[in-house]
Amino acid sequence: MTTSSWPLERVLFAMAGTVTITSAVLAVLVSPWFLLLTAFVGFSQWLFVTVGWCPASLVVEHIFHVQRGCVR
Repeated sequence: MTTSSWPLERVLFAMAGTVTITSAVLAVLVSPWFLLLTAFVGFSQWLFVTVGWCPASLVVEHIFHVQRGCVR
């Protein structure tokens, strides 16, 4: 089991930014339907803020064993 030097919240923020930029570029170059991915990322961020978990946080926390920086 390995631990990351970055807390879960920082990892999620980096992932969300990367996916948002990628989906915006794909929406411009490929298809506007990629904006649905941007909407999903935004929804997941609000889900994490309000409930304390999102699909990405479950994966990162349980599979990659990244610890939370903030207590629930």
